[in-house]
Amino acid sequence: MQLKSLRSQDVKWIVVHCSGSKCNHPFTVEGLINTGRQRFGQPSYHYYVRRNGSIVPILPESVQGVHAVGYNHCSIAVCYEGGLDENGEAADTRTELQKHALFELIKQLRVDYPQARIVGHHDLPGVSKPCPCYNVISEYSQLF
Repeated sequence: MQLKSLRSQDVKWIVVHCSGSKCNHPFTVEGLINTGRQRFGQPSYHYYVRRNGSIVPILPESVQGVHAVGYNHCSIAVCYEGGLDENGEAADTRTELQKHALFELIKQLRVDYPQARIVGHHDLPGVSKPCPCYNVISEYSQLF
């Protein structure tokens, strides 16, 4: 599969996702990448934020992700590990380390793409799932 390019001047959205994994079961970088490859033929996200706060680059920002129908051509995708509680129910499972790492990453992306809006996957039109299981717009409102 040929990966599609993403030009920095085309980035209008920074979209935050969760991996949809249980907070008490690690979801590895390899697992995230393989899930994207199995579903879409390539990794889905640009960045993955692990529970320990580490930020793992997955796709170069110059390559389109496959994470939000209708927005892949104009967005950067950030995914955090988790989003489900121990019972598999949607929940904000971010650790304090993840919260800090997400804030710093999104703050830098906002500098790199000042024209981009910061939203959660569920904030996009037509999305009915709760991903990323927290209110991204209010969480990062000071970055607007």
